[in-house]
Amino acid sequence: MNAIFDPGTQLFLLSGLAAALFVLGTPLFLLMGVWVLGAQLIIDFPLASIGSGLFEGLNSFALLAAPLFILTGDLISKGGIARRMTEFSMSLLGWVRGGLGMSTIATCSMFAAISGSNSATTATIGSITYPSLRDQGYPSPFAAATSAAGGVVGIIIPPSILFIVYGHLTATPISELFLAGIIPGLLMSLVMLVTVYVVSRRRGYGQLHPFRVGRVAQTFPGVSIALAAGLIVLGGIYSGAFSPTEAAAVTVVYCLLAGFLMTRELSLRSLPNVILRSGMIVGIIMPLVAMSLLMQQVFAVIGFGAWLGEFISSLGGYYTVLFVSMMIVLIAGTLLESVPNTVILAPILAPVAIKAGVDPFHFAVVFMAGGSIGFITPPFGLNLYVASGITGIPYLQIARAVLPYLWSLLFIWMVIALLPALSVYLTQFAGR
Repeated sequence: MNAIFDPGTQLFLLSGLAAALFVLGTPLFLLMGVWVLGAQLIIDFPLASIGSGLFEGLNSFALLAAPLFILTGDLISKGGIARRMTEFSMSLLGWVRGGLGMSTIATCSMFAAISGSNSATTATIGSITYPSLRDQGYPSPFAAATSAAGGVVGIIIPPSILFIVYGHLTATPISELFLAGIIPGLLMSLVMLVTVYVVSRRRGYGQLHPFRVGRVAQTFPGVSIALAAGLIVLGGIYSGAFSPTEAAAVTVVYCLLAGFLMTRELSLRSLPNVILRSGMIVGIIMPLVAMSLLMQQVFAVIGFGAWLGEFISSLGGYYTVLFVSMMIVLIAGTLLESVPNTVILAPILAPVAIKAGVDPFHFAVVFMAGGSIGFITPPFGLNLYVASGITGIPYLQIARAVLPYLWSLLFIWMVIALLPALSVYLTQFAGR
């Protein structure tokens, strides 16, 4: 093959083969592995580096927080805490047209503030609220789309698993990244609350329930368990008591005790299955992180990252670099999962944006917000697949029903991009 094609042509053909395999449904980890192996053979990169590269890519104390937060999300779900969060949200919002849909969004935001995962948020809260949404007259596709949309804030509102990965790759302080995501994450939740209210009011979705202070007081103790978990994470980090990884470990212990002693819905018999489920999710995410780092090494050797950075920089200044980066992130998010997108693109785009004058924390939030919108944007749209899996509604029906949320999130994404203060204001209080 070397006698016929030069290395550049070989890499182009290899990438075309990878694209074809992706369309045919080849598992992403296997696809990335084939590309990395082929690329290293083409550029005569030592194959021995594959094993060591995979190990070193994951050999990080900071990355330990990711599986711990995933386990936290499963403990909240199986321990009955997530259901109590939903009941509290409904007691507050049930009197409003579209109240159950709004409570779904609100509960997703609270769940995200503990679990840090978009797919776990969609799967857990969607499985709880979908039957009630359908019973109250919400069309099945819109009910499923509401769960899918609510889950997008899982990587914005701290603690975020993707912020941990981003901070690890770009040497950006994770605790400050968590702070930067709070206001934008809440704004994204707010705009989705407005969306479900407007859609429900126009189309007559949902049933109205009278507001009762007694019901709010009755359900508050249940949600206070979840609020305490959030306070442990954020309070521990910003008081200096814990690192993000240590905070994740303490939160796991707290959720275990809460499930055993407070809600009493978690048992020793069910615990192995909970841990196994978390391990399966970790087994999907972490190999992608490791393989993506190997792809990043290949990109560095062939100069792809430098070329892309120079190309974007040549297009113009601050706003041009920012908006071109946003388009790249959004397009990539519609095609690939967020982990490889973050690992591949963040080390390339972040230095270019910072060089153009974009605040590093602001760019991180804009990057993650764009990636989160990709969760509900076809043809990939991970949350759409998750919602389809838990409800049985065809993917394309959910994709059509999610459009009102998609437009509102695109709008607030532009607002976040144009107003850096929304992202950087809270970071000034880190370490105080």
